[in-house]
Amino acid sequence: MNQQNYGLPRINEKAPDFKARTTHGEKSLKDYEGKWLVLFSHPADFTPVCSTEFIGFANHQDEFDKINTELLGLSIDSVYSHIAWVRSLEENFGVKVKFPIIEDLSMDVAKAYGMIHPGAGDTSAVRATFIIDPKGVLRAFVYYPMSNGRSIPEILRLVQGLQHSDQTGFATPENWKPGQACIVPPPKTTQEAEQRMSSVHDVTDWYFSKTK
Repeated sequence: MNQQNYGLPRINEKAPDFKARTTHGEKSLKDYEGKWLVLFSHPADFTPVCSTEFIGFANHQDEFDKINTELLGLSIDSVYSHIAWVRSLEENFGVKVKFPIIEDLSMDVAKAYGMIHPGAGDTSAVRATFIIDPKGVLRAFVYYPMSNGRSIPEILRLVQGLQHSDQTGFATPENWKPGQACIVPPPKTTQEAEQRMSSVHDVTDWYFSKTK
């Protein structure tokens, strides 16, 4: 990994490569080829909001597994801190964290992915979530402030939407869920617009159509 290139990653470009120590041994981006990956950072171990998020991810892991999606956490803490924290979560909340957590004491991974925001803190990663496809391409990312936890069902929904769009070529509307109608790409010519009005789709107007 180029430690001098700390610019923000960009959608539809290759995700920054990494090789890091984790609670499950050394992991690299290459290890996730052929699978979708949700890489997410948290400010610190043994903090209440982060604890709720990790419990949320752990509770939804089976659903991520069903859609060929791996989870990978990160914070600027040691592996030993991570191990103690996940053991504490299991002991106090009855939730077993089965996914690995990156040790990022050097902040190399956090900086490569733009997880360090000086306005929020110089030595803690913000709540960043990156969705990487099976080819290692960054498809979506979301940042949350330190004070507010993420919605894990929304992250799951977003992965499902990306996968569905890749499979069908259709976009997904606001709050789309699997099984619901999708958005048909709008026509690009006047002739296509005319044809769309009598197409098999559920047409509201030439530019707005949904699948039936």
